[in-house]
Amino acid sequence: MSLPWPTFATWHRIREDERSAVSAVLTELLAHGALLGAAGRDHELYLLAREYQHELGEYLAPLNLELVSDPDRPIFQLRPVPGDCGLVARFNKAETLLVLTLWRLYHDARMEQTAETVVVTANEIWQRLKLYFQQVDLPTATQLRDMLGKLRNRRLVAVQWHEDANLFGESAVELLPTLARVIPFENAAAWQQQVDLYQSPGTETDAGKEPLP
Repeated sequence: MSLPWPTFATWHRIREDERSAVSAVLTELLAHGALLGAAGRDHELYLLAREYQHELGEYLAPLNLELVSDPDRPIFQLRPVPGDCGLVARFNKAETLLVLTLWRLYHDARMEQTAETVVVTANEIWQRLKLYFQQVDLPTATQLRDMLGKLRNRRLVAVQWHEDANLFGESAVELLPTLARVIPFENAAAWQQQVDLYQSPGTETDAGKEPLP
């Protein structure tokens, strides 16, 4: 898949007083992979990105990044062209297992309900990890929190940490639609094939035997 080479002549239509904000849009997209325009300054940037979507798409095309607009939410996301983009986010094994688990949670929730948002607790995520990867060491609460923080930085989840650190398991995690486009499985069967690749035997740690606090 090839994306059009930019002419940049169209960039002249971007007004002088808007160029700083356009730069902020590009910074957000390249730093985090997505722009979430739910409220405040981010919503203003989203509206600007929508106005200049064509120009932004031309700028990103030489990097083999496609600018995708979510049809239901105020979100713009960068989607790397498979095999051509050198700016693909890398996940270690633990992060990959977490992302796979979140994908299935998101998939199941959207199949079962019509709600726009999908929110789960950290404890529910841990329980699903335990269900899907029975022969793999599970993360501790600290490790899971760190990984969720990284995914939040990549705009794949939104997290509301519980105010009591001892009740981390009750923290609310919103699964964003950007998640489904990072690993776009066609269906649950395709997801299961990927999961099976990680079902290698391992010694379960004590931390993996108890639910999160």
